[in-house]
Amino acid sequence: MEETERTARTGQPVEAEPAGSAEPTQPSPSPEPRGLGTRERAVLALERRGSAGPGAKEREIRERLGLAPVRYYQLLNALLDDPRALAHDPVTVNRLRRVREARRAER
Repeated sequence: MEETERTARTGQPVEAEPAGSAEPTQPSPSPEPRGLGTRERAVLALERRGSAGPGAKEREIRERLGLAPVRYYQLLNALLDDPRALAHDPVTVNRLRRVREARRAER
């Protein structure tokens, strides 16, 4: 009869592997990235709401997110290319992509 061990977490018996029969373990694939982080969701939420004007928006960026406006726009631009952002808020991301493309076309 094979020996049994109890796991520390569950207390359930676990069959012990006979010596020398253990197969080499393969590294587990890296987990799929989950949804957006808190900061990324906050950036999209701020864009979804809109602002009264450029000065008001910059103030809101600093107060709500604690970011310099330049850093905010860097993050926002990267988010527009992130499929997780598109899955999270497709309307806002697609609108901002159109605006970005229109501005690039003007140059």
